[in-house]
Amino acid sequence: MTDVHRTVWDETGGAGAPVVFAHSVFTWGDDDAYGFAAQRPLARRYRLLLVDRRGYGRTPGTGRSDFDTDADDLVELLARQEGGAHLVGHGHGGLAAMLAAGRRPGLVRSLALIQPSAFSASAGHPVVEAMLRRVARNPPLPDSVTPEDYLRASTEGLGLPVPEPTERRLRAVATSMRERPVWEARVPLEPLRTAPWPTLVVCGTWEGAPEPYRAYAGEPLIACAEAVAGAVGARLLRVPGYYPHTQRPAEVNAALRELWG
Repeated sequence: MTDVHRTVWDETGGAGAPVVFAHSVFTWGDDDAYGFAAQRPLARRYRLLLVDRRGYGRTPGTGRSDFDTDADDLVELLARQEGGAHLVGHGHGGLAAMLAAGRRPGLVRSLALIQPSAFSASAGHPVVEAMLRRVARNPPLPDSVTPEDYLRASTEGLGLPVPEPTERRLRAVATSMRERPVWEARVPLEPLRTAPWPTLVVCGTWEGAPEPYRAYAGEPLIACAEAVAGAVGARLLRVPGYYPHTQRPAEVNAALRELWG
């Protein structure tokens, strides 16, 4: 864990309750585009620790990014906080947060999941099953595909704007290209359902999303968020758009303050 970078935002002089954030793909903790930059105002009352998962941001990489390793890293960081910490995860980081909370629920004060990629929770849902069949048919990426190619195909190819291909962005994309598939994870839902702390699941409505992106990613993520919320007895917050914490930070930050309060 010592080599896993954390960006710390804290305007409380160390008096605020700690909150650990875990990001998704193509990004890093304090990234403006896909990360948690819009949550910085929460540092007025809380001590925010934004993790760069392995191979992302300022954290050294491994041969292959892995949700189990990410979960171990989160557990170690939670254990270093006196009395544990609130835990927030988006996408693949949401999956890692669920695994970490399930392993060591006593270290968690609350759990917030923003469109978590925990597809085992929605196994059998027609939309999710169709997604799994689709990805199973995809051949391995040829070595000739560069991070620039992959970034363009994953954004412009789905009707989204292409972010500036900075060195840090392309490093994140390269890690994402090699990441262990999240559908291999089996999330233990019972420890989350019986935990004494509250859970919030945030999901976009996906209105305004390009239709290819909604069909490819949005519908499975909506099904997953609904299934997770139902399985663990969480509050499900729906907000307009498809990147809740970046597109609708006021609503998401207000919900987080309520959860932590």
